[in-house]
Amino acid sequence: MSDLPTREKLYRAASALAFFTIAYNVLEGVVSTWFGAGDESLALFGFGLDSFVEVISGVGIWHMVRRQRGNADRDTFERTALRITGSGFYLLAAGLVISGGLDLYQGHAPTTTFWGIVISCISLLSMWLLMRLKVKVGTALGSQAMLADAACTRVCLYLSAILLLSSAGYQLTGIGWLDSAGALGISWFCLKEGREAFGKARGESCGCSCSCKGSDH
Repeated sequence: MSDLPTREKLYRAASALAFFTIAYNVLEGVVSTWFGAGDESLALFGFGLDSFVEVISGVGIWHMVRRQRGNADRDTFERTALRITGSGFYLLAAGLVISGGLDLYQGHAPTTTFWGIVISCISLLSMWLLMRLKVKVGTALGSQAMLADAACTRVCLYLSAILLLSSAGYQLTGIGWLDSAGALGISWFCLKEGREAFGKARGESCGCSCSCKGSDH
């Protein structure tokens, strides 16, 4: 019985991390799409849209933590959230590929990528800290699902790195296609995340760099 208060604290920490993930992605999405549209930076705009899709994923994770906390079975809400997330990632990937291809063909260049550099640096630090905390809590709980969520946060870290490279590259060289290349790199990760979301909805092992099932036992 002495272990129960500790596990309760860990579940509260897991819920807090899920809430923070949702709130952070909403803020990041708003700021990134705003500056991305204003600066005509497709990479930054796509990065912002990805953050909005991650919000849906975050809601699914928060619900999953609540379910595991009450030892409840996997329900329709969780599967629906995963399917919506997967569809969102697929649509975003398609949109970025088409837009990125057109920008490359037309030789379009953003006005500036300064805000892409700023936002990506903030995101790199935030996602690194968030990933470490999720790994710590997930390991303590023995939750493979939460460890998978931490691995998916690592994907967000990669997206931030792509945005930083493309934004800094353009800012330093003025080569316009670097922004489009960044958008295409983001689209590849969106496609991968979409496939994984549909796989988890079917109860398959997730592919976010670790093996897990949709529910822990």
